[in-house]
Amino acid sequence: MRPARYGWLVGVVALVALAYILLNTLRTEGVGSAGPRVGSELPPFAAPLATSSLEGDVNVARRAGQGAAGSRPACELRGPDIVSSCRLAERGPVAIAFFFTRGARCVDDLDRLERALRRHPDVQAAAVAIRVDRAEVRRLVRAHRWSFPVAWDHDGVLANVYGVAGCPHMTLAGRDGRVRQTLLGRQDDRALDRALAALERG
Repeated sequence: MRPARYGWLVGVVALVALAYILLNTLRTEGVGSAGPRVGSELPPFAAPLATSSLEGDVNVARRAGQGAAGSRPACELRGPDIVSSCRLAERGPVAIAFFFTRGARCVDDLDRLERALRRHPDVQAAAVAIRVDRAEVRRLVRAHRWSFPVAWDHDGVLANVYGVAGCPHMTLAGRDGRVRQTLLGRQDDRALDRALAALERG
């Protein structure tokens, strides 16, 4: 009886320790429900393009050999079937919009982003579909004719990395690759224009 009692205690202690490590990691990286900390580096990722046939998990590794995060750094992964935050940031300021399709009305905001990008051509953009059926994402891309790439995050790892608690959620980073702000909630055309114009000005 005594070994079982001690085993239960060890299990509780281990669970508390894991929770502490997770909380400390989130605080260190500056990610909360409001998105990545302003001034922090845009969290890197390499994800399958939703409209491609590429399968696999999103890579969020910052260095080699990070286990489930990725065996290679995300920034090293390039290709026509990969949406890379690092590649976007190399070209200019970045807007990354996260969306769901069930229980949330986010698609209208992607249409709004598409229109705004025509007025702000220096801004690089991508969308990330979180835990969404891939066939459904493909239908949306075709129907709405979005010009920006749409990544597929089948297990929601980027929701954790970017602190996505709901939708709309759009993280903006400047030319230096640093997070400027995260737009939460529905933005009208004028508000989105102001935010993207500020990115272009640097």
